[in-house]
Amino acid sequence: MASQSWVVLVVEDETLIRMGIAGELADEGFTVFEAANADAALVLLQAEASINLLLTDIDMPGSMDGLKLAAAVRNRWPPVKIIVASGQIRILEVDLPEGGRFFPKPYLGSAVAAAFRDMAALQLSPI
Repeated sequence: MASQSWVVLVVEDETLIRMGIAGELADEGFTVFEAANADAALVLLQAEASINLLLTDIDMPGSMDGLKLAAAVRNRWPPVKIIVASGQIRILEVDLPEGGRFFPKPYLGSAVAAAFRDMAALQLSPI
């Protein structure tokens, strides 16, 4: 991913939290799309092939929560790097899609950005 841009989709039903992290990630050099729930996120993912990163809250209204969204994204768009976040519950690594990471809330945009960069570097590293 070093030669391509970082395009993140932030999925968060709390407007102020979504706007805050979107702004922080934009300040870190990411192109940011926003969605208030999984249904809107799936529409954006289908429309925007450039999205290569996903940050999703777990507890959201709609047809699926953030964990189900993360699994759906992993199945349909395997290259997308995924971070799942929650302020209410803690999850185990086995609950995440392969290669996913968990962030407890509150989190810093700089920490999320660094994690996405680390995840991209792992993809580029020879095995």
